[in-house]
Amino acid sequence: MQINGGVRFCEHGMRASIRAMHVQSEILGMINENVEGFDKVGFQRREPIVSSMTEYIGIHGLSSTVDDQVGRIMVSKNPLDIALANKGYFQVQTPNGVKLTRDGRFKLDKEGHLITLEDFPVLSDAGMPITLPVIPDNIDKVVVDAKGKVSVYDKRTNKLADAGFLGVVDANGMAVLDPQVKQGYNEYSNVTIQNEFLAVKPVVRNFEANRQIFLIESNNLQKVISQLGSAS
Repeated sequence: MQINGGVRFCEHGMRASIRAMHVQSEILGMINENVEGFDKVGFQRREPIVSSMTEYIGIHGLSSTVDDQVGRIMVSKNPLDIALANKGYFQVQTPNGVKLTRDGRFKLDKEGHLITLEDFPVLSDAGMPITLPVIPDNIDKVVVDAKGKVSVYDKRTNKLADAGFLGVVDANGMAVLDPQVKQGYNEYSNVTIQNEFLAVKPVVRNFEANRQIFLIESNNLQKVISQLGSAS
């Protein structure tokens, strides 16, 4: 007795070409998002990941990862613009839960709460909204040190009054011990335009190759259908 085993896969060429073009279109979409986010504060580029089974299961085998490298840090004239020179994220409270972001463009409301441009409270390392003990008449009196400690000058005592530490965490929610906070700076995206344009070329070539295969298969199929029709 002989037992034969194995895995065999045979598929129509047109279907495989369409699947491949779909995957390459999704990759191009990620690259376009990276280019569009080049000048956005706190934007982190996405890196496409193609699994070994993508050619068989299409876009279901395509995923992406976030590039967490620090972006371009540039001077800002606003003392409430905060940048992180190390990997990590600010925590902000949104209606949908806590959100992680590297966009450190903050402001103060009338009650002295530190909030984002979207009016979401900025959280401390204790998970509570940061509120200044003294509402300053000028935002220049707000001081944030390299560890993320937020203080405000109190003219009544002629001293700095502490409001807490910024809650800087990594992607897993663990506290970053050395966030290297920089006050008066904005961090722009970590996208390199040249690299994104170089990444486009092989994707476009693969798309065009699959498109040509699809057209050849389609033309051959039309010829067969035409010949069968004339023979009948």
